[in-house]
Amino acid sequence: MKILMVLTSHDELGDTGKKTGFWLEEFAAPYYAFIDAGVDVTLASPAGGQPPLDPSSDTEDAQTKDTKRFKEDSEAQKHLANTKKLADMKAEDFDSVFYPGGHGPLWDLAVDKDSINLIETFVQQDKPVAFVCHSPAALKNVKVDGEYLVKGKTVTGFTNSEEDAVGLTDVVPFLVEDVLKANGGDYQKANDWESYVVEDGLLITGQNPASSEDAAKRLLNKLND
Repeated sequence: MKILMVLTSHDELGDTGKKTGFWLEEFAAPYYAFIDAGVDVTLASPAGGQPPLDPSSDTEDAQTKDTKRFKEDSEAQKHLANTKKLADMKAEDFDSVFYPGGHGPLWDLAVDKDSINLIETFVQQDKPVAFVCHSPAALKNVKVDGEYLVKGKTVTGFTNSEEDAVGLTDVVPFLVEDVLKANGGDYQKANDWESYVVEDGLLITGQNPASSEDAAKRLLNKLND
């Protein structure tokens, strides 16, 4: 089984002068869920090479069993440092795609034509696509047969209240919850910071960092059906 993981290449947190990128737990937990299941994982990003890590996800209180495992895994670190260019990736080479979050995708993956085309092609090839936390931002401009992919589908993603809790409501270019609703999605959520994953057809979405491992396992279950 082959799964593509797509990470952000964007590292500027709006006009704050602070850095952003991908969220470590949202990469590490799915990565090891896939690796431990014997999946062949390919990593890609718009720019290729080392994707930017959100420093807020690398603090002591943000560590989990999977982030700690990653910090001791030189092979995984090398894998991450050498992501392939997203433009070179083809849906036909993979069984599925998984997008880790972090705030970075709000700026690049939401408008990246290679990412948009890739997601659309996976769906057209009847392959599942999975997103967690802020990465449903990558669905913002995805359409299939002229309609937004999320239209009429049950979806979740980082909540407005969670964004407010981290103090970035006025920094981000848009709110994940708002855009999923605006594009016709049937947006659902659990309590803030609780794991919550929904599946609707080929689309799997997780609400927040706590949902990352569950979203990956839901994808594995779907692929193994």
